[in-house]
Amino acid sequence: MHRLILLLLFVPSTLFGQTDRQPDAARIKLKLKKLNVLASVLYVAAHPDDENTQIITQMSNGKLAAAAYLSMTRGDGGQNLIGPEIRDELGLIRTQELLSARRIDGGTQFFTRANDFGFSKSADETFKIWDKAAILSDVVKVFREFQPDVIITRFPPDQRAGHGHHTASAILAQEAFDAAASANAFPDQLTASKVWQIKRLYMNTGAWWNKTVSEKTPGIITINVGAYSPLLGASYTEIAALSSSQHKSQGYGSEGIRGNELEFLEYVKGEKATTDIFEGVNTTWSRIENSAKVQQLVSKAIQEFDAERPAAMVAVLLQIRKEITALEPGVWKNRKLIEVDQLIQDCVGLFVGITADRYWATPSEEITVNAELVNRSGTDVIVESIKGNNVDIDSTLSTPLMNNISLQFHTKHRVTATAYSDPYWLQKPHSVGKFTVDNPSMIGKGENDPAITITFTFKVQGEPLHITKAVQYKWADPVKGELTRPFAIVPPVFVNLGEKVMVFPDGHPREVNVKIKSSMAGSVQGTVRLTLPTGWRATPAEVPFSMQVDKQEEVRKFTVYPSSNESTAILSAEATVNGKIYNQSLRTIAYDHIPTQVLLPPATAKMVRIDLKKDGSLIGYVKGAGDEVPAALRSMGFEVWEMKNEEVTATNLKRLDAIVLGVRTLNVNDRFPYMVDDLLAYVKAGGTMVVQYNTNGEFEDLKFAPYPLTISRTRVTQENAEVRFLHPDNILLNKPNKISQHDFEGWVQERGLYYPSKWDPAYEPLFSMNDDGEAPLDGSLLIARYGLGRYIYTGISFFRQLPEGVPGAYKLFANLVSSGKEKEKKDETPKPKAGTKAGTK
Repeated sequence: MHRLILLLLFVPSTLFGQTDRQPDAARIKLKLKKLNVLASVLYVAAHPDDENTQIITQMSNGKLAAAAYLSMTRGDGGQNLIGPEIRDELGLIRTQELLSARRIDGGTQFFTRANDFGFSKSADETFKIWDKAAILSDVVKVFREFQPDVIITRFPPDQRAGHGHHTASAILAQEAFDAAASANAFPDQLTASKVWQIKRLYMNTGAWWNKTVSEKTPGIITINVGAYSPLLGASYTEIAALSSSQHKSQGYGSEGIRGNELEFLEYVKGEKATTDIFEGVNTTWSRIENSAKVQQLVSKAIQEFDAERPAAMVAVLLQIRKEITALEPGVWKNRKLIEVDQLIQDCVGLFVGITADRYWATPSEEITVNAELVNRSGTDVIVESIKGNNVDIDSTLSTPLMNNISLQFHTKHRVTATAYSDPYWLQKPHSVGKFTVDNPSMIGKGENDPAITITFTFKVQGEPLHITKAVQYKWADPVKGELTRPFAIVPPVFVNLGEKVMVFPDGHPREVNVKIKSSMAGSVQGTVRLTLPTGWRATPAEVPFSMQVDKQEEVRKFTVYPSSNESTAILSAEATVNGKIYNQSLRTIAYDHIPTQVLLPPATAKMVRIDLKKDGSLIGYVKGAGDEVPAALRSMGFEVWEMKNEEVTATNLKRLDAIVLGVRTLNVNDRFPYMVDDLLAYVKAGGTMVVQYNTNGEFEDLKFAPYPLTISRTRVTQENAEVRFLHPDNILLNKPNKISQHDFEGWVQERGLYYPSKWDPAYEPLFSMNDDGEAPLDGSLLIARYGLGRYIYTGISFFRQLPEGVPGAYKLFANLVSSGKEKEKKDETPKPKAGTKAGTK
């Protein structure tokens, strides 16, 4: 065991971390009242932001039930309004947004292994891609472990849900309702949990599903989610707005609502209720045998609680805990022991902070652990032992904590963890529809367990109290103040490639930069090399590196020679240190509203060898909702000017060979109305403007195109859908690259979305496509001559295809932005046939 050197310091009692904020007396009173309620409800839907935060808030803080949300997916297939991250990285952001939302509304967060593969038009398609049996087993596992009394689904189990994932979530909830209660369903789960019979399942109906629903509708249960909580100083709808506003990557900021607000629940399965969702559910301690004494003591604590002397409740709370500990094992015993331990800590005002001297370390490396303990009451508190998980701390001591005197100590310890802090569902390659999770105990969990935890054992009024805290890194930002981030276990070196996709437009070699970054506190030496498939090669074979304490990054250069034929390949980078190979890259995601996330994906890049031609040099790009198209343009050989709003002027536009608007620019850039005249004048004078997809319904009165154009919600979700060429002779399909059917092979997730449904005859549609069994859609790519230039509107999902290195998407996009350099003299404006109207279906 380690001997701890204790350093007693007098510090102001107001210095506490933002994440360890002491609850005020009103919130402690609310927790006491919640301790007396044994009810649970699980909300079930498909994606982040599908949950009804008003119901979750009201259930957790009004009904005082254990409330949770089960999201089938992590939102990986959506779009990102706050940055360039998509797919797995976006799913990680949305996971953390959900967890942040639950910290506000008081719920717990669960997931299945289902991957959000993008918009789905049917539950049948969704189940085929997800692997229905596997995801159903995940839902049953969550039902059995959380043991809800009531299930509430967001969607109906039919086409009204509007999305295959939505429909599937409702179907799975209904099937899991029965399966969770059957010992014959997924019996392998019953070693860790037990069968569970849910009381009832209701759907959160509303005007979306039932236009005439009201509190007077027969069979409907009504919940007033707008009630005001004096203890919280807010209505449940105000709190819910703060919760839903955590979905920032989706632009889901909500305005707080005051006054009565009704939500409606419609019967689906189980026992019907007449007025209350928990009708017939025993929500008192009497649902557990031999708990009468607990009920009496909790009622006593609530009645006698003194807001100015919360520590006076500690003796009663210790009695309550003793009585709960004596009960038979079960989910409510576990829940309430956690609640009462937290109440003891809260009433004592016991601050426990644990940080490291840096935000990551490697296995077997030493870190300095900094602890701060403060007893902010007159209660007798003694520190008795400290034990670490994944760090070699195991110490006994007997040190009293005096009232409001900070005890701090700083000691060095070796990290004993062997696993890295990569999100558990991303540690292995996964299919389009389902994540690979080898450890069954992790299925359902929102995120990894903390990399390192420290458990402190205290004696509070002579009784033990165990408090486990995750180690964090803490620092002070001069503007934002005190900040923290999770501590992570990482490899000693990261190997990062400069680009995710590298385009070789001909047989010439390219220089490839490899950044080697050290995570170690000391020096590190080794070699780095590239691995390529047959037909590709890199020189030199390997390069040495040596990084000292004061220089933690180095860049090494390689020359990569492509295949002589058109092909795609995966380039891998790896470093060798002390005979061990490390091939992880480092990706850090940092936004103010979520904890900093560390990803360790394989150090790979996609190499695309295509005969790619381009015309022009300088491309202007106006950012929209965040995408990686500018990087793809640079990889094609263009110079890209990512223009700020104030830089989009008539003078600057004259310098460009083409201007591209990022995805959803019209939706998210409130300065666009002030640019549009200059942009269209640039086109009229001979320029090329490419406008990528926007969602409909948000700019009906905005002039964004030279001729009338109506955006719809139609899309083609099948990435292998047939693409038919409507005007194969159009110059954009022939110069500078010849576009063929072959160029639409290997696409990912979808063809495109939010296609125009009607357009002026001045536009020429180039493609027709549709999902199986649906009518043709011709609005994926529209071209119009305007003056001397070209205006191009496209719903094709280039923002997904280009970062994935889809060769045909590169060729087609190169043609679009190159069209301004083509000196085509003939008028390409389509001439509609007599009696027809362009764009009608």
